[in-house]
Amino acid sequence: MSFLIRVQLPDRPGALGAVATALGEVGVDILSLDVVERRSGIAIDDLVVELPSGRLPDVLITAAESVEGVEVDAVRPWAGVLDTHRELELVEQVAADPAHGLQVFTDGVPKIVRAGWAMVLGVSSGRSHRVTASFAAPETVAGELPWWPLRRATILDPEDPWVPPPWRELGTELAATPLGGAERALLIGRPGGPMFRAAEVARLEHLAGIVAVVLRS
Repeated sequence: MSFLIRVQLPDRPGALGAVATALGEVGVDILSLDVVERRSGIAIDDLVVELPSGRLPDVLITAAESVEGVEVDAVRPWAGVLDTHRELELVEQVAADPAHGLQVFTDGVPKIVRAGWAMVLGVSSGRSHRVTASFAAPETVAGELPWWPLRRATILDPEDPWVPPPWRELGTELAATPLGGAERALLIGRPGGPMFRAAEVARLEHLAGIVAVVLRS
């Protein structure tokens, strides 16, 4: 079974190699790697790994954290491998079918930012409503959005009062970005974490901006 494991490790030569070695010693196969963020001597990396049959996911945490200075942020099941070039593919799909482009974008963006779901929201009479939603997006929709309108992409506090209780119960990390102006916003959720990082949200903002231009044209 495949898992996505997010690790914090010292940003120094050999640190990632040591993690790979520790995982390999317990039979874990690394399928792909994505550098999420680097700052202040710390690297945040996402690894998709294949866990041998019969092994529990806890072995991933134990092995990775056996390396000095390494902390595991989260481990969760994952289907497929990381592909850092899917943005271009998604923009092409949106451009090829502009009549359904917003839905195509909403369906595709969770795979790019490794989220569980996405929805495009609009606001009327002071309350939010769903414009489009991806597969697995919750049926529950937040009413009032104190962070609306957005000026730029933002990591949202999942414990704020506006967050519906079912989302909080699942430990859903949240982020949002404007989508072509103040009238729409893209909201993404990552049930069970890990928390969104600034670099991920910046990537989301750039992608949403490009897609908004494509849809307008």
